[in-house]
Amino acid sequence: MDHGVVATLVILLLFLTSHLQLWHLYVTGALSAAFQTFQWPAYSAAISMMVPKTQYQRASGMISMAESGSGIAAPIMAGALVGILGFERLWVIFAIDLATFVVALGALVIVTIPNPPRVESEHPESLFRQSMFGFRYIWEHRPLFDLQMVFFASNLVDSLCLTILPALLLARTGNNATALGSTQSAAALGGVVGGALLTAWGGPKRKVNGVLMGMVLASLFGTLVVGLGRSLPVWMAGSFLMVVILTVLNGSNQAIWQSKVPPALQGRVFSVRRLIAQVTVPVAMLASGPLADKVFGPAMMSAGHLAPLFGWVTGTGAGAGISLMFVWAGLAGALVGIVGYLVPNVRNVERLIPDHDTPAA
Repeated sequence: MDHGVVATLVILLLFLTSHLQLWHLYVTGALSAAFQTFQWPAYSAAISMMVPKTQYQRASGMISMAESGSGIAAPIMAGALVGILGFERLWVIFAIDLATFVVALGALVIVTIPNPPRVESEHPESLFRQSMFGFRYIWEHRPLFDLQMVFFASNLVDSLCLTILPALLLARTGNNATALGSTQSAAALGGVVGGALLTAWGGPKRKVNGVLMGMVLASLFGTLVVGLGRSLPVWMAGSFLMVVILTVLNGSNQAIWQSKVPPALQGRVFSVRRLIAQVTVPVAMLASGPLADKVFGPAMMSAGHLAPLFGWVTGTGAGAGISLMFVWAGLAGALVGIVGYLVPNVRNVERLIPDHDTPAA
C-alpha cells in the first residue's frame, strides 16, 4: 500500500474521531517520507525496465509534468473545496485522496512491469554488507562517484537558499502571502513547461551537458536572478526559469544513471544516490536560518558592515541579507558546474562507464 495512503487513512480516522492533533501531522509526514525512500528507487528501476534507453530523458520529462501539474492544481482545488465544504466536512477531501489511490492502483494492475534478472552473489552476505552495496558500487565506479559528488555540492549550495526562499519573499514584501503563492505557482508552472520541453526535445545528446550546463544556467538565470530581484515579476521569472532548467538537469542525470547501472542493481544503488543527495537538505536547513538571522541579515541592514559593499546589489534592510545569500549561491552554483567540466571523470562519464546493456569488448 502506498505510504501516502496509509498517512491519509490515519489522519482521516483521527479527524473523524476528533483526536487529530498537530503533532500527528508531523509523525505521519515523517513516516511518509521514510517510506518514500523505498518507493523512489523501485519506481526508477521500473521505468528503466519499461522504457527504451533512448527515451529515459523523455520519460523523466513526462514524470515532471505530472508531478508539477498536480502541484499547481491540487492546492487550488483543495483551497476551493475547503471554502465550499468548511472544516467540518474536511473528510470529503480525504475521501477524494483515497479515491485517486484506487485509480492509481488500477493502473498498476493493468500495466505489466517486467522484472529485471536477479543478480545472485556467489557468497551469502550479511544484511549490513548488502545494505552497503550501493556505496561500494558507486565508489568502485569512480566516474559515477565523482558525478555524484558534483551533484552533492550543487544540491548543498542550492538547498542553503531554497529552504529560506519563503522568508526572502515575505521579508521583502511585508509578509505578502499572495506574492509568495504567486512565486511558488510560477515555479510549479516551470516544472510543467520544463517537463513538456524535455518530453518533446528528448534532452541533450550528451546527457552530462544537460547536468553540468544545467547547473550553470539554473544558478545564473534562477538563483542569481531571485537574489537580485526586488519585485514580484523578477522573483516569479527567476523561479520559473530555475525549475525549467532543473527539470532538464535532473532528467539528464537520471538518464545517465539508468543507462549505466543494471536494472537489477538500481534499487540499492539509487537509494544511496538519494541518501547522498538528500542529506544536504537537513544540513542546509540547520545552517541557512542562523546564517540569515545572525550573519547576513544584520550585516545587510542600513548600518551593517556588508551594506557599503553589497548594498548596491541587493539593497539594504529586511530580506537584503537573504538576497545576498542567493546572489552568492547563484555564483557558487555556476562555479560547481564549471568545475565539473574540468574533472575528466565527470566530463567523460558517459564514455568511461559503459551502458549496462553494452556487450563486453
